[in-house]
Amino acid sequence: MGDEDVRYIGILLFPDVEELDAIGPWEVLAYWTRVFAGDGWRVFCLSADGEPVTCAKGLTIEPHYSMADAPALDVLLHPGGRGTRPQLTDDRHLEWVRSQRPSVPLMTSVCTGSLVFAAAGLLNGRPATTHWDSLEKLKEIDPTIGVRPDDRFVDDGDTITAAGVSAGIDMALHLVARLASPERARQVRRGIQYDPQPPE
Repeated sequence: MGDEDVRYIGILLFPDVEELDAIGPWEVLAYWTRVFAGDGWRVFCLSADGEPVTCAKGLTIEPHYSMADAPALDVLLHPGGRGTRPQLTDDRHLEWVRSQRPSVPLMTSVCTGSLVFAAAGLLNGRPATTHWDSLEKLKEIDPTIGVRPDDRFVDDGDTITAAGVSAGIDMALHLVARLASPERARQVRRGIQYDPQPPE
């Protein structure tokens, strides 16, 4: 398989990102793309400047790329955490998020990453979810959003939002089912021995 045939999933890192929001999906997606490389997908992490990022609970992660030198994305995953709070009024970050929409076929978020999508105007008139403690904030940012408080994740075609923290694992397995097959998602779930909510 040539490089031109590979499709890319990028997980965004930033200061005070919630660890499991990024690492949970990473575990799912990295297992899938390494064990089943023939499916043609790769996953990597990126940050604004490509420098190491200190997460919300002190873990430091070194991304593979900066925003400027990352390969073209087929899927963007925007995690949440307290680091999203300043992003809600960071025009530069919001503009970067908006700039991805025309070229990235699938925009996904975990936890309060959906607040950033809302602030960037990407969820206008659409169903979405977030961490249970930020549901009201999601409504406040954009009252047109159809907030789904009971859903682990909401798939609205070219946008998927997941609820808090561990829900990102369920959403990532859903991504495997959607981008490969439900059987592949079951294989990945078994491989990482994740049993609470098997993909349908």
